[in-house]
Amino acid sequence: MAIQENSVVSMEYCLTDNQGNVIDTTKDGSLFSYIHGSGMIIKGLENELTGKNPGDKFKVAISPENAYGPVYDELIQQVPIEQFNGIENLQKGMQLQAQSSEGNYLVTVAEVGEKEVTLDGNHPLAGVELNFDVEVVAVREATPEELDSGQVNG
Repeated sequence: MAIQENSVVSMEYCLTDNQGNVIDTTKDGSLFSYIHGSGMIIKGLENELTGKNPGDKFKVAISPENAYGPVYDELIQQVPIEQFNGIENLQKGMQLQAQSSEGNYLVTVAEVGEKEVTLDGNHPLAGVELNFDVEVVAVREATPEELDSGQVNG
């Protein structure tokens, strides 16, 4: 069965950046399974998987526009360090939950200065070209229960 909308796809992959750093992998013997067309994976990879069959192997580079988007400068801001009282060991790379009028969201501490902290509200992989090495292991139709829940059972 070829991958199409509402297929359950099980695959192995290795995700790297352009410098060859491994960002994520299932090559340790685990599988990643998802429902195709449900928005569970980035658009660029989902497009590349459409029509593939079990046993297919491929490598693909996904641009930021088809992954986690570009870096938006307006999502980077400096906040007075006093606003972080009560947070011990504030360090670059920490992720914190922030609040806005639109709800809660995650920010990453980009820099800690003496008087200000730079926060980045972009996805950590925004602006990064993503390189996938993929093997499609299995494809089957999703069950009605899986389609209702949006999650793969088993």
